[in-house]
Amino acid sequence: MQQRTIRIGHSPDPDDAFMFYAVAAGKVDCGEFRIEQVLEGIEGLNRRALAGELEVSAVSIHAWAHLAGRYALMPCGASMGDGYGPCVVARRALEARDLVRAVVAVPGTLTSAYLALRLFAGHELRHEVVPFDRILDAVAEGRVDAGLIIHEGQLTYGRRGLHLVVDLGAWWAEHTAGLPLPLGGNVVRQDLGPETMARLTRLLGASIDYGLEHRDEALDYALRFGRGLDRGLADRFVGMYVNELTRDLGERGRRGIERFLGEGRRAGLLPPGAPLAFAAGR
Repeated sequence: MQQRTIRIGHSPDPDDAFMFYAVAAGKVDCGEFRIEQVLEGIEGLNRRALAGELEVSAVSIHAWAHLAGRYALMPCGASMGDGYGPCVVARRALEARDLVRAVVAVPGTLTSAYLALRLFAGHELRHEVVPFDRILDAVAEGRVDAGLIIHEGQLTYGRRGLHLVVDLGAWWAEHTAGLPLPLGGNVVRQDLGPETMARLTRLLGASIDYGLEHRDEALDYALRFGRGLDRGLADRFVGMYVNELTRDLGERGRRGIERFLGEGRRAGLLPPGAPLAFAAGR
């Protein structure tokens, strides 16, 4: 049987690596597909998705608002901040109200972290786009006043002597009476057709299941992508973003996404949107 090449984009960070371990290591049967992994930071993946380059990709939920009609969300593979999430940190203790005068390093203007920050602040902020893995350096070296950190930086900023200004996941939980903050999801291109979309969704779901059921070996692989994380911190980070909501968004996860995109639209930060489109297969 001739295999069909499917390019899957994901970030080079521990939680995405954990999710895709079983595919990368041949632990699940990919059947008719020959999987080609594309590793890139989330903002780069967002931009690729806008151009429709990849068949399957991790993207920011924020970015999906600009992709409706081209991609469908998979019901598995989401990264949700359940009472925690991206953080704004600074070299000195700041109050949230001080951000109005600050220059904030952000990992990209299509990231969910950036949309959450805009919703939290209630106004536009002066910002500078910095690759996500360089934001802590930019803050520590005084090149910006504050930084919006994602991925493992949420657990390691204290090592740099930096101060927390706001945890946007905690703010969102309070703001929404406990809904999770939707950060990333996986999308599949709709021109592949419903059957192929469903098979790819099942493949990703099987990879997530395998990782959760064989945690130690999947964590060994994820540690290759854990910049500055020891095994304990890597395990904690993976547990934050690969869990039951990752297996399946369920009704609560879907409500979180609907609320997040709805607030973005009402604030004029997102285009008018079509209803959420989910691929079958999970």
